[in-house]
This record gives sequence, structure tokens and C-alpha cells, in this order.
Amino acid sequence: MLRLPKFQVALPESVADAVALLSAHEGEAMIVAGGTDLLPNLKHRLFEPKLLVSLERVAGLGAIQREADGTLRIGAMARLDQLAAHADVIAHAPALAQAAGVVSGPQLRRMGTAGGNVMLDTRCRYYNQTYFWRKSLGFCLKKDGTVCHVVAGGRKCVAAASNDTAPALMTLGARLIFEGMSGRRELLVDDLWKSDGVWNKHAAPSELLTEIRIPPQAAGHRGAYGKLRNRAAIDFPELGVATRVDVERGSVRDADVVIVALAARPVRVKGAADTLRGAKPGERSFTEATARLAEHAFKQCHPMPNVPGDEDYRREMVPVFVRRTLKAAVS
Repeated sequence: MLRLPKFQVALPESVADAVALLSAHEGEAMIVAGGTDLLPNLKHRLFEPKLLVSLERVAGLGAIQREADGTLRIGAMARLDQLAAHADVIAHAPALAQAAGVVSGPQLRRMGTAGGNVMLDTRCRYYNQTYFWRKSLGFCLKKDGTVCHVVAGGRKCVAAASNDTAPALMTLGARLIFEGMSGRRELLVDDLWKSDGVWNKHAAPSELLTEIRIPPQAAGHRGAYGKLRNRAAIDFPELGVATRVDVERGSVRDADVVIVALAARPVRVKGAADTLRGAKPGERSFTEATARLAEHAFKQCHPMPNVPGDEDYRREMVPVFVRRTLKAAVS
């Protein structure tokens, strides 16, 4: 039986109190929101904090609302199932609603949060294991060891970003609001990531993500999210593809494709807008442009043996999912 380590739980009732606790116990405290990823990781001894700062009683972090200017404001404690079913999210950020709706299974989506998915720890087949399993292998670069088992001789951890909502938020140009002891700061979601699987975020563990803001999208905005996983009910992505297509007067005006679960940060496919611009959804020009973009994605994306699933198969599925999600977006 896997048991949790000993820790204390704090229940602040304001953002300021939560930030103060994280700062006062820096290096020994962690945030717990829904707990759907953190608690299993604690059982595996991937983290051993002395204090968990719960956000459950912090008022105002669970709201989802659309402002008069069209901006979608999503509180970090909004539950994933609420995000997936919210009418404004479905209408104005469909890729995000779809991504939230395929995270894990329904029980975990009722507990898991929007902020928790953005701040999800990177994952690896050599890391997300029990302490006994990791010890028998000599541990790894991400936790307790000095060797990367994915890339022989590797000096940088390549555990994969596996947060389904991340690529959708990138296609939407989302911005993140963080609170820390030095005050509030706003960060474009693209700028959150760095290529280090140990901690792949430009945010301090003592900072608190409080809100996600999605700017108004073009009138002809379409979007979709596609996910490759072994068990369609519960698994993390072996590959996740988010697409955005903006259509104006029957033709593509702009487009974006972002892929997750390849490396430590989500990967944007280069040339999506240039390849699809001018193509007409429902006509041959769009089908041909989609095929070209899928081939571009295949050349740019190189999955590693860092998450479950054969990496060669995962790469072959990149163009398949690019085509599928683009078709789903416009249809």
C-alpha cells in the first residue's frame, strides 16, 4: 500500500494569506488545489513537503465569466468539468473546452482545476513510478539521481509537458495572472514554459496562479483538440494537438497548431498560418493545405521515449491528429 508522507495542511481564506504562507515556508510548502496529480506524486515520494497550502477556502478563484469586451476570465480553481461544460468557453474557446473535457476521467475532472492543469508537473516513464521502482533503477535526473534514462548521457531532463489545456491556451493567446510577495504579474502563456523537465515553468514555486485570461477571438474563430492515449477514459496524453482556424469570408485568415507531450514544453508547429491562409474549408484547397501542414508537423516533431507509448508510433500519429483536429475545427 502506498501511503502519504506526513505533512501539515493550511487553509488560508485569501490570496494574500496563501502567498504569505508559500513565501514563509519556501522550499517546504506546496500548493494543493484539486490534488488529483499532487497526491499520487506524494505517495510515490516525488515530493515531500512539510506544508500543503490548500486553495479550497480562498474566495473568488473558481469563477468563469465573460467580460463586456469579450475577454474570458477563468479562475484558477475553476473545475475542469465546469470548464468543459461552460457555454461561454464552448462558444468562444472550443479547443479549451474540448481539452478540459478529456483530462483523465469524470471523477478527477470534478476535482481537478484549470490552474492545476496549467501548472501540472512534467511526466516521464522513469519518474512517475514508486520509490521502490525508481530506487532499483538508480533514480533519474529529475528526482534523486544524476542519470537521464531517456537520453543516454543527457544533461537536461526531458520529462514531457502533459497538460491537455496548455496547447489550447497557447492557440488562444491566453495570459496568466500570478500573485507573489513582490505583487501581481501577467504572463503570456507561451512565455511560461522553458525546456527543462525538472521545472518547466518561468514561475517560482512560491508564486500563485490565480487567473487565466483569454482575449476576444476573431469573429470566425474555430478550434479543436485531439488526444492520443492508450485508454480513452483516463490516461495522460501520448500526444495532444490543439488547433485554431480563423475564417473570414469563407477563407482561412489565420491559424495555429500546438502539440503537447513531446518534450518539456508544448511545441508550436511552424508555418501553420502561412500554409492554411487563403484555403477554403470544405473545399479541396483546405484538404490539400491541411495535408501539407500535417507533413510539416511530422518533420518538426520528434517524440522521445519519455512517456508511455512507442515514440515511432507517436510520431506517425502527429500528422494524423493534425489533420483530424483541423478538420474538426472547421466542421
